[in-house]
Amino acid sequence: MSLPIALLTVSDSRSLADDPSGDALQQRLEAAGHRLVERTLVPDDRYRIRADLSRWIADPAVQVVISSGGTGLTGRDGTPEAVAPLLDKTIEGFGELFRVLSFETIGTSTLQSRALAGVANGTVVFVLPGSLDAVTTAWDRLIRAQLDVTTRPCNLVQLLPRLTESADQAP
Repeated sequence: MSLPIALLTVSDSRSLADDPSGDALQQRLEAAGHRLVERTLVPDDRYRIRADLSRWIADPAVQVVISSGGTGLTGRDGTPEAVAPLLDKTIEGFGELFRVLSFETIGTSTLQSRALAGVANGTVVFVLPGSLDAVTTAWDRLIRAQLDVTTRPCNLVQLLPRLTESADQAP
């Protein structure tokens, strides 16, 4: 099943022409048979992040959003703070598993990762660190399988219609 996916890169130093992590995500999602709806880059500014993310969350043509960058502890890193208030539910296991997998390659530095995932208005949202290693680890070892309807015993694709129902019923 092909899913419509939007990609958001958060960076004060990159451009779309110089975005290896965004390029890797786009290549991987297309290779998996999904469709890129839109790809954009914004500076690490929580209101700019929320503006694009909110637009995609409100758009029924977007079922998944993947952001990369702005998840560290220094400077203007604020993607988790920008995204968290928009989520109806968090997927706690995503960040936990991501850090376990990252530990294999970066050791205890994974403590600094604030990767997270959740659901907003029936849209699945993944927030990833911006490094190429981080996005490839997240896609190859977690996200790809959860966006594949054949993954058993369960996957996020089979939940998408129910995620929308629960969002519609929220007060």
